[in-house]
Amino acid sequence: MSNESLFYQAFIYLVAAVLSVPIAKRLGLGSVLGYLLAGVIIGPFVLGFVGNEGEDVMHFAEFGVVMMLFLIGLELQPELLWRLRVPIVGLGGLQVLVTTIVFAGISLLFGLPWQIALAIGMTLALSSTAIVLQTLNEKGLAKTDGGQSSFSVLLFQDIAVIPMLALMPLLALEGAATAQNEVIFVAEAAEGTGLPAWQQALLVIGTVVGIILGGRFLMRPIFRFIADTRLREMFTAMALLLVIGIALAMQQVGLSPALGTFVAGVVLADNEYRHELESDIEPFKGLLLGLFFISVGASIDFNLLLRQPLLILGMVLGLAIAKFAVLFALGRIFRLEISQNLLFAFALAQGGEFAFVLFSFATQNRVLPPDVSEPLVAVVALSMVITPLLMIINEKLVQPRFVTAEVEREADEIDDNENPVIILGFGRFGQIVGRLLIANGCRPTLLEHDPSQIDLLRRFGWKVFYGDASRIDLLHAAGAEQARLLVVAIDDPEKALEIVDLTHKHFPHLKILARAIDRRHAYELIRRGVEVVERETFSSALDMGVEALKLLGVRSYKAHRAARTFKFHDVEALRDMAAAEGDETMVLARSRQLAKDLGQLLQSDDRELTQEVDRAWDISALRKD
Repeated sequence: MSNESLFYQAFIYLVAAVLSVPIAKRLGLGSVLGYLLAGVIIGPFVLGFVGNEGEDVMHFAEFGVVMMLFLIGLELQPELLWRLRVPIVGLGGLQVLVTTIVFAGISLLFGLPWQIALAIGMTLALSSTAIVLQTLNEKGLAKTDGGQSSFSVLLFQDIAVIPMLALMPLLALEGAATAQNEVIFVAEAAEGTGLPAWQQALLVIGTVVGIILGGRFLMRPIFRFIADTRLREMFTAMALLLVIGIALAMQQVGLSPALGTFVAGVVLADNEYRHELESDIEPFKGLLLGLFFISVGASIDFNLLLRQPLLILGMVLGLAIAKFAVLFALGRIFRLEISQNLLFAFALAQGGEFAFVLFSFATQNRVLPPDVSEPLVAVVALSMVITPLLMIINEKLVQPRFVTAEVEREADEIDDNENPVIILGFGRFGQIVGRLLIANGCRPTLLEHDPSQIDLLRRFGWKVFYGDASRIDLLHAAGAEQARLLVVAIDDPEKALEIVDLTHKHFPHLKILARAIDRRHAYELIRRGVEVVERETFSSALDMGVEALKLLGVRSYKAHRAARTFKFHDVEALRDMAAAEGDETMVLARSRQLAKDLGQLLQSDDRELTQEVDRAWDISALRKD
């Protein structure tokens, strides 16, 4: 590829990414689907900016998966990985075995020879590490039980690719494949040395042990030496050298590069330079994964899809349904609760990027004829494209139904209903309010809607009642008719506004104190006549501002007085802006005027304090004197 062609291709891919991904994110589709659709648009079957060279780009971009597994390894302490051994080996092993049997059985029903059926079953058992992990991380689901189970299965699948490659040549329909092909894909390093199998096994074990020992004992002084240069680019170069070197070493001994870098990441998880490694590798990983997703989209053979649309789409649907059923059944066996089991099944119900490698290898070794492998490649690619859509369906349509059905239960019988204060929501915000009241001899009635939060609080001795505070009967049961104050401390803005409206209608005597999630939420609460509105981060941010002023040399009393002035002015401005909300021109003009007034007020106050030489509250200054 010439330099001009290289720059042209780079320009096309970058333009596609920059235009498509922000739009997809804005529409709530996620970045992965944006990349995939961008690949379809610039591919040979739409605009034609990318041709057959897209396959070469895909192979190069697969290195993004290697980097992703290295970063995942950095997040996993060895102890955590050991705790995941049951889902990795048990759940992952069963998933590969059962799914292979299911698809091999379906292939046999269609009259295919058992060798072809087994090759298809093994290949379709795999899921997409790149798409699944990227989507889970993007949605913040990687740390959930469903996310952890998905990761465990994907890790086992990456390991299982190695024996699958070894087995493929033995399934050749026209006799065993040539030794050359088997050696190239399974034990590439042994080709030049002619090592017997037992020596090759020792080489593999020695390489893995070397990675573990090197990461444990050698990398810390090496990183320290590189860090002492104080050249950021040298640390970036070292991070890339580490990942690429381990990938090459694993490839040379016939193992998965992704598996090797994952092991290295786990070994380095407790290294003090872990965060520097993450920050240096992350941008390369993100770009390469984006490039890989675009390449997958561009590789879809729409000519084949147009020739056999019902067959291809039916196979895509069948693949997703069959894998979903197997995964959901296994999740039930391993006792995943229903919402996490649904996430687990939806996340992995597609083909994987290693399927392209396995189908290509099987075709070269005469295991699969081209008229079988080509439609299957298209099916896998399309299944990867619909994965973000499946995750959106799960998030928007399926989860709300099942989660509500699962956690909804009868409200607790409230026997503590004669207190003067009711607190709705006893999380990180409500707990502080409640603890302060209790410390001052005022016992509140506590309501919470999260069952797991209630279980945790009760273990610590708190008397908290379960129930949906937007239900008028629950407020009656909590003693709203006798109470004096209602503290609305929940983190759902819409629900909070609904509760405020209900309270004004049915319990007009109650004074309401409400938590505001942001400034616009505060405007809505103020317009509804809420007596006290506290933005959840305002006071803590103001306190930090005071500390910043003190560290900059401002005397303590002056810093606290400036903060009080700022708070008074900002609260007044908040109420003024709430009245003006809806008239954007007026809001902007009023906002600029208030900011100007605040600056003048603080400067005037600062001059007065300088003239007074006021040292109140400034013990450090008195000690110096």
